[in-house]
Amino acid sequence: MAKRVVPDTARRRRRPTKQGQVLSHQLIVETALRMLREHGATGLTARRLGLALGADASTVYRYFRGMDDLVLAIADELYGTAMADWRPVGDWRADLRELGLRIHHAYLTHPQAAVLTASRVTGRPNEVAGDETILGILREAGFADADAVRIYHAFIDQALAFSILDAATLALPKAAREGDEEVWRATYARLPARTHPNIAATAPLLVDQMNDSAYSTALDMLLSSASEQLNRNVRPAGAIRGRSGKSGHV
Repeated sequence: MAKRVVPDTARRRRRPTKQGQVLSHQLIVETALRMLREHGATGLTARRLGLALGADASTVYRYFRGMDDLVLAIADELYGTAMADWRPVGDWRADLRELGLRIHHAYLTHPQAAVLTASRVTGRPNEVAGDETILGILREAGFADADAVRIYHAFIDQALAFSILDAATLALPKAAREGDEEVWRATYARLPARTHPNIAATAPLLVDQMNDSAYSTALDMLLSSASEQLNRNVRPAGAIRGRSGKSGHV
């Protein structure tokens, strides 16, 4: 039998915890994010969460159907953070670029949570609102529905994939992360042109760039490709209307 989830009104009436906090859905999500940041995914358990909240572990299940339900709530919280206070400027490419960077930044602010949640599909309000917004930007720009869905798919998967990749790097122990970064200087930059001419020729650039995220570059490439497609689909300059009412060319 599924666990009973307490309605919002009932939750607000609950007594304060030992720490003097009144439990809420939002407080539990925020505490879980803090625990992920401090202890990683293995440190997020109902027992530890209850201790952090000053409540019994079973209390968590009054607000969530299980720990996976909490993970989905965390994912939607990160998505909501990305969308918070965003306002469109009316240029589809600029608007999508800003949204992509916001999504990437929101996840990297909580790298442990990003690794745990960025691959999930929640179907929750923030995620749904974000997807509606992105599809609306593309359709209003003039993309056909099939193209809008294809570009949306690439756009959101790219943002989340880079979020997981970059967050996983940030989530590494400091020594491991620094060791990986040093490989570009200690190994790649020292390879001889005789055996590795292409790496040797580009080594300074590799050392300078490879420890930074490539997300903004990949995002610009995706948007450039989409823009070129939109331009190809626009009626060519000089087109005139024939007697049938359909566009033609001189």
